[in-house]
Amino acid sequence: MNDSQNIGDRELIERLASEYAAIKAELAKAIIGQEETIEQVITALVAGGHCLLVGVPGLAKTLLVHSLASTLKLDFSRIQFTPDLMPSDITGTEVIQQDRETGERQFKFLPGPIFGNIILADEINRTPPKTQAALLEAMQERQVTAGGTRHELPNPFFVLATQNPIEQDGTYPLPEAQLDRFMFDVRIDYPNEADELQVVLQTTDDKEESLTAVVDGAQLLEFRHLVRRIPIAEPVARYAMTLARGSRPSDPRASDQVKKYVRWGSGPRGSQYLVLAAKARAALQGRDLVERDDVDAVALPVLRHRIRLNFAAEADGLTVAQVIQDLIQRARNGAEPAGVAAVFRNPTS
Repeated sequence: MNDSQNIGDRELIERLASEYAAIKAELAKAIIGQEETIEQVITALVAGGHCLLVGVPGLAKTLLVHSLASTLKLDFSRIQFTPDLMPSDITGTEVIQQDRETGERQFKFLPGPIFGNIILADEINRTPPKTQAALLEAMQERQVTAGGTRHELPNPFFVLATQNPIEQDGTYPLPEAQLDRFMFDVRIDYPNEADELQVVLQTTDDKEESLTAVVDGAQLLEFRHLVRRIPIAEPVARYAMTLARGSRPSDPRASDQVKKYVRWGSGPRGSQYLVLAAKARAALQGRDLVERDDVDAVALPVLRHRIRLNFAAEADGLTVAQVIQDLIQRARNGAEPAGVAAVFRNPTS
């Protein structure tokens, strides 16, 4: 990367940090609290990944997605997943149309709601696997196929899927291979007392807040390319890889805890997303250098749905979050390869 491009990227990083602050200010008009959730969703957005939002009803999951779409000059679609939803209800279908002049009949593709920039997949686990697969294939391939013809989806394309973790009757849990398509598994918790009071006061008066669009599609694509251009030192990338590999019970350097309690751990996509999300976090904070703290900050939402515990873990009350925290702690205490430890002990790095 030459000096002129470095200067241009530094200016672009400053602009991204400024736009990030503006988006958060707009979202604060509609969303009370949930700062960590908002940060994670926007991090995935600028990194080009998809998000799974998990939380009990009434925690503003849908409102968050609606509000985020309002701050972006992008096409927004909402898909309410139900047991009778068919794949064509999402992707679109071909219909026969007759030319009024010639009388000739031909097939015409009618795009479904998946053809948008920001897609809210509401209660994704309430629809059968066949319909889930249609959405998740579109997420991975960025296209749909109908009648043997491929139709490209708009760019940028960002899916936010919601799930209710406490109600499992009549649901279809996403297979692990499909969960792996999501960059982040974001957990939304109950608000604290002060925030909940503000929610009650704000949502029960007669005033409506209108949100202003801050970023358009071209800017978002520019920011996504910027994120990928941000350099990351090989030892920092190796540190991210160490966290992902450390979650695999078959890895020779896995901890006794992982070998005892983990059925399987993160695949290579976890390592990739750790690095990409860490780059995005650094850029959002106005930095052109990825630090270990950036990797640690995104480790939980990136790895949470990529680690599966066994029955022994459930019996002993161990959670995935505790396993991930132990992976980070071991790395911080020097369990990582010597090269990684050395670069973080070097004050000039």
